[in-house]
Amino acid sequence: MSTFLGMPAGRGNLTGAPFPEAAREALGDAQLRRNLAKATTTIRAKRATVVGELPDWAALRAAGAAIKDDVLANLDEYLVRFEEALTARGTHVHWARDADEANRIVTDLVTATGTREVIKVKSMATAEIGLNEALARAGVHAVETDLAELIVQLGHDRPSHILVPAIHRGRAEIREIFRREMPDVDPDLTADPRALAEAAREHLRRKFLTADVAISGANFGIAETGSLVVVESEGNGRMCLTLPRTLISVVGIEKMLPTWRDLEVFLQLLPRSSTGERMNPYTSVWTGPTEGQTSHVVLVDNGRTAVLADPDGRAALRCIRCSACLNSCPVYERTGGHAYGSTYPGPIGAVLSPQLTGVARNPTLPFASSLCGVCYDVCPVAIDIPSMLVHLRGKVVEAGRTTPESTAMRALAWVMSDARRWRRFARLGKFGRTASRHVPLPGWSTARDVPQPPRQTFRDWWEAR
Repeated sequence: MSTFLGMPAGRGNLTGAPFPEAAREALGDAQLRRNLAKATTTIRAKRATVVGELPDWAALRAAGAAIKDDVLANLDEYLVRFEEALTARGTHVHWARDADEANRIVTDLVTATGTREVIKVKSMATAEIGLNEALARAGVHAVETDLAELIVQLGHDRPSHILVPAIHRGRAEIREIFRREMPDVDPDLTADPRALAEAAREHLRRKFLTADVAISGANFGIAETGSLVVVESEGNGRMCLTLPRTLISVVGIEKMLPTWRDLEVFLQLLPRSSTGERMNPYTSVWTGPTEGQTSHVVLVDNGRTAVLADPDGRAALRCIRCSACLNSCPVYERTGGHAYGSTYPGPIGAVLSPQLTGVARNPTLPFASSLCGVCYDVCPVAIDIPSMLVHLRGKVVEAGRTTPESTAMRALAWVMSDARRWRRFARLGKFGRTASRHVPLPGWSTARDVPQPPRQTFRDWWEAR
């Protein structure tokens, strides 16, 4: 099918309750805050150590940003090149405008095989479009094989972190979930990490050996060769990619890299920024289907074209989902990921989700930040998230309903746009000294003193001296 600029806004799991309301509930959960503080502090320290080992980290970071900017500037060419390379190697390529279309394509492919159960590699794109829910409506059960995603799924929960989806769960909680949801688990299972991992391994091994269809995402797509890359820590992804007869990969259109050589930069940036490791434990690369396998790639827009059209916001599409900004954000550390209501939590979610959906459907997320700037400092592809948040706040205000405050601000802007007008207004300010003592200003005077206008303007004082 053809694709056009002006695609529909993003759909799927990108919106939730207003952030202030959801954050208030999360702030009351002391256990959640302890879990988050411990986990993010540990990851931050590991990241700082391995990043500090590289004397050329700044140059590497700049290279990553430049490669991604080139991809975004020439995305149409790279996508066509990627499609041609995939097709030449026997992979079927599908294009999806939004989440609904992507879900329909994948569901049709799965049901055509006759299977009722599929296995999945951890994938943000499939979480974004709500693929598991769509498959369930078609009578197909999707089994998450990433350990953290499996914990979330068995707990009937939602992910709260890009890299560590079950970061909000303690070991005792995980043990209870496994004992309740895994039919063959040892009833004497302990909360020891090794025992929990072994229980999950035995549970998943049976799924790997019986599944006919696997669904993956991709961290990167190489336009030059038609290769897809999955970076993970457990090896489950490799089992999914090679054993089933049908492999379906759901990939956001911004995941392109121009050449094979460009991957070198990101395989240094990503593990250091995400898990604080020098290199990733499992990096799976495949170019076309394995012998006897049918391979499909679904390229998903779902609002990305709209993000690309905004010169002040498109850099959000550089994101490589490392979660360094989450692990460093003081707001995320206190509220957790569920408060953001989107598949993408934390600072990157606060700029990406409103752009994918349009700010009208996510008006509170751009304000879910203290603008301290640490997210920009740690981002491996130098996304200026604070400036982007300010830009989006402006769009929210412009699109918002008229309030007494917005009316007053527009009137003040009109006054301040002309020097004579401003001088006359400033002289009137002295008459407001009495009024400011007695006129209540709800929302302002509740927690702060109302400043009193001076008796004389600076200009009048200067002229009279």
